[in-house]
Amino acid sequence: MAGSRLMRRGGTSSYGQSSWLSAKCHEAAEDRAGGDPLQSDYWDRPAFETVRPRRLLAPLVFNSAHSGRDYPERFLAMTRLDHLSIRQSEDAFVDELFARAPHLGAPLLRAHFPRAYLDVNREPWELDPNMFVEPLSDRFNTTSPRVAAGLGTLARVVAENKPIYRDRLTLADARMRIEGIYQPYHAALQRLLTEAWSAFGVAVLIDCHSMPRLARQGDRAGPDIVLGDRYGTSCAPVLIDLAEMVFAGAGLRVARNRPYAGGFATRSYGRPQHRVHALQIEVSRHLYMNETTLDKHGDFPAIKQLIERLVLALVALDTAALIPADARYAAE
Repeated sequence: MAGSRLMRRGGTSSYGQSSWLSAKCHEAAEDRAGGDPLQSDYWDRPAFETVRPRRLLAPLVFNSAHSGRDYPERFLAMTRLDHLSIRQSEDAFVDELFARAPHLGAPLLRAHFPRAYLDVNREPWELDPNMFVEPLSDRFNTTSPRVAAGLGTLARVVAENKPIYRDRLTLADARMRIEGIYQPYHAALQRLLTEAWSAFGVAVLIDCHSMPRLARQGDRAGPDIVLGDRYGTSCAPVLIDLAEMVFAGAGLRVARNRPYAGGFATRSYGRPQHRVHALQIEVSRHLYMNETTLDKHGDFPAIKQLIERLVLALVALDTAALIPADARYAAE
């Protein structure tokens, strides 16, 4: 029996003026997720949102895939964790830190679904076989380091290795989330990058994340910011150099690629040779929030203002610097 097609919703807005988008999922192979699909946990509200600028001023696309905090009641009933523990995987408030991007001329794609529910910064079918009632075929990626750590497309644990679920899941549940939200999310991201490329001849994905406060390294304090470009392979050097200059100029400690070189989105979309660049930015949560209570603290406005300075610097960047030299010469 072929997998049925599901309809899911994402939202789009321009400075908060919302309307609905419907996105059709791809049909899955029957041995990936057979059985009847569940009704979407987000049938009555958008699972994610694209906030667009009134006018596109730069080839930038900002993506906040882990800051969602809309927890479906059905999901909460499935977890053994309390409401604070389940939130430990959030990149809390990152979408708010980058919220000025659309006002400055670049779209922001942001998840409303939480990372503990679905992680779109993983391969689409990167699943732990021990989480499911049914056996998983060899078409699934069940052996990646992320799956082993409990952090696949559907995570098994949150921070501090706390198990999420009371019982095993069904493949229908995985299919509902992956076909119904993951695939439309990446379709929306690809669409934004294509629009940027069509308008400017280049596209730049800024993948926005936060990280727990990193431990000291010998006599040195851990970094406040980690910039990931897959060790120089996912974006032009000028992008990571500019980001480091902005953050270091504000007195923050900046590291490159260690311990976060860039996840699935950075790796998949970053193709500098084709004029599509991807840079991951990790902001230490201690800079703007209490990591225990998950409340913003008094420095939140200052960090948000610093992020705005970064966005302004990126918007002002000459796009010629993002075109490979051989491509520039060929055009002359």
